[in-house]
Amino acid sequence: MEQSTQEIIEREKKAELSCYAKRPFVAERGEGAYLYDKEGKKYLDCVMGHGVGNLGHCHPKVVEAIQEQSKKLISCPEVFPLVVRAQFEELLLSIAPGERLRKGKVFLCNSGTEAVEAAIKLARVAAKRTGFVVAMNAFHGRSTGAVSLTFNPKYREPFEPLIGPIKRVRYGDAQAMENAIDDSIAAVFLEPVQGEGGVRPAPDGYLQQVRELCDRHNVLLIMDEIQTGFGRTGKMFACEHWGVSPDIICVAKSIAGGLPCGAMIAREGLDFSPMQHGSTFGGNPMVCAAGIAAISAIKDEKMCENAAEVGAYLLSRLKEFETSKKLVREARGKGLMLALELKQPSKEYLLRLISNGVLALPAGDMVLRFLPPLMLTKEQADGLISALDKVLE
Repeated sequence: MEQSTQEIIEREKKAELSCYAKRPFVAERGEGAYLYDKEGKKYLDCVMGHGVGNLGHCHPKVVEAIQEQSKKLISCPEVFPLVVRAQFEELLLSIAPGERLRKGKVFLCNSGTEAVEAAIKLARVAAKRTGFVVAMNAFHGRSTGAVSLTFNPKYREPFEPLIGPIKRVRYGDAQAMENAIDDSIAAVFLEPVQGEGGVRPAPDGYLQQVRELCDRHNVLLIMDEIQTGFGRTGKMFACEHWGVSPDIICVAKSIAGGLPCGAMIAREGLDFSPMQHGSTFGGNPMVCAAGIAAISAIKDEKMCENAAEVGAYLLSRLKEFETSKKLVREARGKGLMLALELKQPSKEYLLRLISNGVLALPAGDMVLRFLPPLMLTKEQADGLISALDKVLE
């Protein structure tokens, strides 16, 4: 007997630890920009797996790559070299932002928080110091090291004491950054566009100033591009908007077209010794094949360019709500990483959007966040605006 949506939600709730706040929605399948529920209703997906789906759901090139690789080899540890893994790593290096990164090396893992953990360890072993400077409202993950860098106390405080020392400074304030850097600091960790912190792009000139500070004080600059990478902001990596190349970059989410994958790319001269770090499933052959297909599709189908063009159009339409809707405080973002800040909590409006065929994310208590696929059309963007027009009354 077929179960109802609520019965399925209750099954998961009974079987799972209580880590996730479930939406009143059971996904059945996805295609392109749309997710379909078990009743067959279609939703414009602006969640996309929390930024995993830059290519949309079930991109044909990714599906084909997974199918073909699954016939040959599904799992193989890093101790055995693989052609497909070498190809994926070389492709990642070829698109990395900056010559020193392109001459560097890759560590493959399974998620963004794993990439951050690897960066923490590499920075400490390279600098022979233990401290980090991070931004207020930053989000870098929930594993022990990553959550130490994350700002929101609700994520950190139940698990303290965590790693340290950690110094937190106001995002966009280069003077505060300079004041925080001392002999204890191994690296500065930054998002070029803060995600969970409200979708806030770095102020113009800020990342360049931080890069200069890090060079002057011999401190590593680590860029968290887990959400912003692979075309999300209209360039392959968001730091390219400001012409800044970090020493280490952490990437994940959409890196492999929807399969679990993360990577840390470190510039030339930075490396682990054998056995200092590892990941059992890192460099999985199916994931590597999917990653090659995903990055190739982003380039071949000009997804960065579309994200820039349609993102600018959608932001201009969202900006109209600043004057037409009393509820709206500000629209902001870059490319197709966009947000609408409200004057009251967003939760009710996220639920209303579901009823109107749109799936969106929060970014803090007052912000609606939109992460649609990079090939979003202007017609689909207009559909999002129409839904928002209804729910923001």
